[in-house]
Amino acid sequence: MRNEILYRIQKNFPLTKRPFFKIAQELNISEEEVLKILQDEKKNKIIRQTSAILDTKKLGFTSSLVAFEVKEENINKAVEILNSHPGISHNYERNHRYNIWFTLAISPNSKTTLEKTVKCLANLCKAEDYIVLPTLKLFKISVKLDTTNKQDKKEKVINKEFKTMQLNQIHLNVIKEIQNDIEFISEPFKHIVEKLNLDYKEFFTILKQFEECGIMRRFASILNHRQAGFNANAMVVWDIEEKDASKIGKIAASFSNVSHCYLRPKYKNWNYNLFTMIHGKTQKETNEVIKNIEKEIDYKSNLPLYSSKEFKKTRIKYFSDDFKLWEDKYL
Repeated sequence: MRNEILYRIQKNFPLTKRPFFKIAQELNISEEEVLKILQDEKKNKIIRQTSAILDTKKLGFTSSLVAFEVKEENINKAVEILNSHPGISHNYERNHRYNIWFTLAISPNSKTTLEKTVKCLANLCKAEDYIVLPTLKLFKISVKLDTTNKQDKKEKVINKEFKTMQLNQIHLNVIKEIQNDIEFISEPFKHIVEKLNLDYKEFFTILKQFEECGIMRRFASILNHRQAGFNANAMVVWDIEEKDASKIGKIAASFSNVSHCYLRPKYKNWNYNLFTMIHGKTQKETNEVIKNIEKEIDYKSNLPLYSSKEFKKTRIKYFSDDFKLWEDKYL
């Protein structure tokens, strides 16, 4: 039952007054049992965070994957500097000459550009070299670790058509609240509706609007991969023909173990443009997924980059004053 609940809260969290009661009804157990399991898994650090997963671009932020080449003796200081930036949500060491990989977002109110911010960070970190790898095409972003061992190896990936939406102050206030980790209690949204002076109907209507417009990808729990038993997580990069990218990207994204799938630019010193993030419990399992993808797509070469160290993994706090404070200090 524990594994079913953990998978359920990653996939499609019920946006209702009492979400855990709804999960309990589906699984034919009590709300108290669901809450006890989730509280225990949070305490055991299996569950990292449960909150809204927001779309950086839809909120006006500019973002990119970035890779730094940093000498071993400079890594600790570089990590300290990178982790201090509020727009860096993920930061890993990987087994490559480009050994530090991070995602960077800058505010729509930034005093500079993303490229200049990267250059500033590279100087501060004493990076020997770096590459900036923005998203050219998104095929999939959906982290759902199969804690049940019952899910299909393939899944249908649907690219939705989104409506447009003009954000007002109420919307911004809601965004600032739903990006925070919720408690595992019977009414986890109660403090938000009370703080914002909304009723539940108004609140969930706004969340539905966010989903319809792509501002909120989904509301879900994110697990700590290693604590949940997924110890072999590889960013596998592929050299493919860009003219065939749509077809190839859709095939790669259809594998359930693939959580992220993007097309990114190539450079003279970097000839891989399709990026797939693959999660497995063992390296054997992850390698098996790579082999299965290899059988189905046309590619020139590939490179599995396993994460050897996790320096930072958190959600960006959108519309936080921390962005301005960091820029005032370093730019």
